[in-house]
Amino acid sequence: MGDDIGGLHHVGLVAADMSAAVETYRRLGFTVPPPACPALPAAPGALARPVGAANTHVYLRRNFVEIVTPVGDGQPLPDDSRTIPIEVPDDRLPGLLAAVRGAAANLAACLDRFPGLHILIFDSPDIDRAARRLDAVGVGHGGVHAIQRPIETGDGTRMVPARYLEFDGDVPGAPSGRLPEGRLGIAENAPVDGEQRPTHANGAVDLVGCTLCVADDELPEAARRYETYLGRAARRAGPTATFDLDDATLTLVAASAVPGGPPALPGFAGYTIAVRDLTQTEDHLRAAGVPHARPRAGEIAVPASAALGATIAFRSQAH
Repeated sequence: MGDDIGGLHHVGLVAADMSAAVETYRRLGFTVPPPACPALPAAPGALARPVGAANTHVYLRRNFVEIVTPVGDGQPLPDDSRTIPIEVPDDRLPGLLAAVRGAAANLAACLDRFPGLHILIFDSPDIDRAARRLDAVGVGHGGVHAIQRPIETGDGTRMVPARYLEFDGDVPGAPSGRLPEGRLGIAENAPVDGEQRPTHANGAVDLVGCTLCVADDELPEAARRYETYLGRAARRAGPTATFDLDDATLTLVAASAVPGGPPALPGFAGYTIAVRDLTQTEDHLRAAGVPHARPRAGEIAVPASAALGATIAFRSQAH
C-alpha cells in the first residue's frame, strides 16, 4: 500500500461566468476572495495582459476549493478581479505562454463538456516519492513542477513554494494533462508559519470527500485505474468503490446509483465539506434561500443546480 498520498489537496470547479460563480459561493456561505489572473506580454517588450485563467480559492483548514474560468488574451477580467504580473526572462516567455495557454485550453475543453467539477488534486507529503512510484507502475505524468502560491499571513500576502504533478491522458482519446473525467494530479505544499485561514458563515472546516460518477460497466476498470494512481486498494460495496485517504475519501460510483448525476461520464458529481455545526450550516442556507435536503443523519446536501454544477454535502465533523 502506498503512503505517498495523504488526503485531498483541492477540488476545482470550472465556471463560465466567474462573477456569477463567486456570488453563488458567497451565497452558500463561503468566504471567497476576489479572483486573480496572471498577466504576461504577448512578446518581449509588449504590455502585459491577462492570459490563461482567472481563479479564486475557498480556503479551508488544510485544503481548498478552487473556482476557475479560462481567460482569452486581452479578454476583460471578471468583476472585482486583480491581475498578477509575471516576470519572466525574454527567452523563457514563449514557453511559459504556451504552457499557460495550454492549461487554459484544457479548462475550456472541460467547460465544453459541462460547467462544474473537473479538477481533483491529491495531497502528498513527498511528491518525489509519489512520482517514482507512478514511474515504477507505468503511470504517465508531466513530471514534478515548482510554482509559487499566494498565502495570507498576519503580515500580508506572501508567495511561498509549492510543487505539483499532473497525470497524463493515459486513457485512449484523452489529451496530455487531462483525463476523461478532467484534470487529476498531486501537490505538495511547504509548511508555512503564520498562515491565516478565513472562517465561513456556513461553518465549513475541511474538504473531506469527492465523488466520481462512471458508467456502470466501467466501474471495475475505473477502480483499478485509481488503485494504481493512489497505491492502495478500494473498498467495494455494491455500486461503489471507496478509497480511504487521510481524513478524506474518494468514492467512485456507478451512474445508475446517482440520479441526476453529471451531464457526461466519467464526471465528478460533487464533494463533501466537514462543518463545525450542522445547525449553523442549515440556518445559513435557509436564510440565504439555498435549496437543501437531509439525505441522511449528520449531513445536508445542496443540489448541483444551486452550486455551480456539483453537489455539495455538508457533513458534521462528528460523522
